[in-house]
Amino acid sequence: MVNPETGTLYLHPDRNLALELVRATEAAAIRAVPFIGKGDKNGADGAAVDAMRKFLGTVDFDGLVVIGEGEKDNAPMLYNGEHVGTGHGPACDIAVDPIDGTSLTAAGRQNAISMIAVSDRGTMLDASSVFYMQKIVAGAEGHGVLDIRQSIGDNIREFAKAKGKPVGEIVVAVLDRPRHEELIEDIRATGAGTRLMLDGDVAGGINAALYGTRIDMCVGVGGSPEGVATACAIKALGGFIQTMLYPKTDLERERGLAAGLKFDHVYDADSLVTSDNTFFVATGVTDGGLVNGVKRLGPIIRTESIVLRSHSGTIRRVSADHLAEKWLD
Repeated sequence: MVNPETGTLYLHPDRNLALELVRATEAAAIRAVPFIGKGDKNGADGAAVDAMRKFLGTVDFDGLVVIGEGEKDNAPMLYNGEHVGTGHGPACDIAVDPIDGTSLTAAGRQNAISMIAVSDRGTMLDASSVFYMQKIVAGAEGHGVLDIRQSIGDNIREFAKAKGKPVGEIVVAVLDRPRHEELIEDIRATGAGTRLMLDGDVAGGINAALYGTRIDMCVGVGGSPEGVATACAIKALGGFIQTMLYPKTDLERERGLAAGLKFDHVYDADSLVTSDNTFFVATGVTDGGLVNGVKRLGPIIRTESIVLRSHSGTIRRVSADHLAEKWLD
């Protein structure tokens, strides 16, 4: 099969690509470290963007940035529509966030990650014209049980039955935002507990789908780009995700309609990302529930990453030690 854009042989991304991509998230995380707790989120983001783009430029693939930095940060690099990689090898859609949690990094708080999601070319939903979406994410027990259109109380009670747990043991992750005050009250009214996140609902969604974590569900309104990236991970975990676009203005709705997006419509994992061959790679910037943050251990810089692939259904954790002298400017 030929890639119509480049005229080259179209290949599907394979397992080797994941190991190349993790080098890019490691680089972004390492370069962000000097900014942790320094109050400069733009400096942290700029350093991470530059490092990630440089490493992506060495990877043998033709990556089209479907979800990048430009829409929210007016960034000159890793913007929507930019091609990255050598141009040889598989043609892919990619979603990047050199730091998911720039405010967390600047404040020295937990759960900041560097992430990349990848799927076959033309399979990733471009929801950039509508910045927010309502989401519900959980593990495999959510299939056939959860429905984003029903009340949070009904969802929690039905999900507790499916998991064989008392409602009082269910923990729901929610971004700590004024828009979620009523949602948080409704969750607690069922007897379930909340895990309030300052930022980073990608990690929250993945933790909800991972086996053995303390989070059972992740709900609420968050970024549409993050929702699509999360779907790449959820497909690798066999988990559950449903989303609905959440326009804040009539103009945003009009832009979404012009882009072919659907409102009052439930997007599931297969409609957010139609490929069955997805990757999700994340490296910890600061310590968190998903991965540990970057640590300096004498002459060594240690990173921890998670690599998910839907085609094989594998979850790999990658711990790497880097000679610090190689990272000196």
